[in-house]
Amino acid sequence: MTDTSFASLATLNSAQLENLQRMGYTSMTAIQQQALPAALAGNDIRAQAKTGSGKTAAFGIPLLQKLNPRFFGVQALVLCPTRELSTQVAEELRKLARFQANLKVVVLCGGVSIGPQIASLEHGAHVVVGTPGRIQDHLRKNTLRIDQVETLVLDEADRMLDMGFADAIQDIAALTPKSRQTLLFSATYPDNIEQLSSNLQRNPVAVTVESVHQASSIEQHVILCERGNKDAVMARALQHFDIQQAVVFCNTKQAVEDTTHSLRNLGYLALALHGDLEQRDRDEVYARFKQNSAHFLVATDVAARGLDVDDLQAVINYELPRDPEVYVHRIGRTGRAGKQGLALSLATDKEDYKRAAIADQMGQHIPLLAADELTGRSDICKPPMVTLCLAAGRKDKLRPGDILGALTGKGGIDGKAVGKIDVLDYVAYVAIERSVANVALAHLQQTRIKNRAVRVRRV
Repeated sequence: MTDTSFASLATLNSAQLENLQRMGYTSMTAIQQQALPAALAGNDIRAQAKTGSGKTAAFGIPLLQKLNPRFFGVQALVLCPTRELSTQVAEELRKLARFQANLKVVVLCGGVSIGPQIASLEHGAHVVVGTPGRIQDHLRKNTLRIDQVETLVLDEADRMLDMGFADAIQDIAALTPKSRQTLLFSATYPDNIEQLSSNLQRNPVAVTVESVHQASSIEQHVILCERGNKDAVMARALQHFDIQQAVVFCNTKQAVEDTTHSLRNLGYLALALHGDLEQRDRDEVYARFKQNSAHFLVATDVAARGLDVDDLQAVINYELPRDPEVYVHRIGRTGRAGKQGLALSLATDKEDYKRAAIADQMGQHIPLLAADELTGRSDICKPPMVTLCLAAGRKDKLRPGDILGALTGKGGIDGKAVGKIDVLDYVAYVAIERSVANVALAHLQQTRIKNRAVRVRRV
């Protein structure tokens, strides 16, 4: 029987193993089992893996292993398609790095002022995580040097190429040493990924894990409808399956806006997510949905990239994607960790070719459901949580424990009523049970956090 424990990796030291244990990393995921031995041996890796597969640790553990904490030059560079994914990756790397003191991880992304990023870089950094566009901005300004990089990671490389970053990636890589190790991770494998790999990697070890969760854990249906009655059919499907939280995928920004409006008219709390949103608005939408204070997140594929929600009840394809691999990636957000998930797709007769391509990709038939088979009516319950936003974050030295302490102090609420807490650079979001949300808001508005008054609002 294969040993899947991290202890089986001979090069990991005891402090690192203890830290992994504290993080709840008991055994390696499929991608970690395949990628870690080769990556720790110094090989380039070309891996097909999706969000939620444990890929951050698959590249994070090897890159941290090689760092020299006494040298404050950038030794590892991780490129990601979006700010949200960059932030998630940096958070995970900071946790993985706890076994070694004084390791600095800096996030460099667009959508926020470049000034504080320049100031942060002036004090040195071991690891930089960021989007190709903002990384290039810093390189042009000479505020970032990457000539000492030992590990280059391309995370979600397919989406970076979809977003037009191919030239930027090549230009950035050209400024790193030829002797570097390059670890490439991609959920899908179009031809341009093969080309990127051959340009940037040396004899990469190819790693592939199952591209979807066990199909048996996701109940899938295609619901046939006319183009003009999709909204009505979706409303009936939500009631038929009693769906209270889901990600709804559309192919365009306009469809996202229209579908969000339609869901709100039905009485649901729906949030739109697309590339045109200001970064602070995107952060807020992500936080509210992940904290279970909204029913639906209506999104385009690129905007939802990096979204990782625990126990997501369902995924709905308001529009089928043109690429069958994108369908596989979309529905993989539900039915995780052995839980049962649900994937519904609205399709017209003219989309038979898409359904055939998806069935071929999945290697299974997806059951058809006629709109008139949808029966039953479920009540629309309000989301169980409410999100509060605090006008202070990580850069103000604010930690989740500070927020929890303020909420549960004298005259506050029971700690059991506090849900997820997300601390970003300049703001923080905390989920509160709906029944005590107003009490929590009033209490925080009158309570000093870390000896200072912090503005708080309900979002």
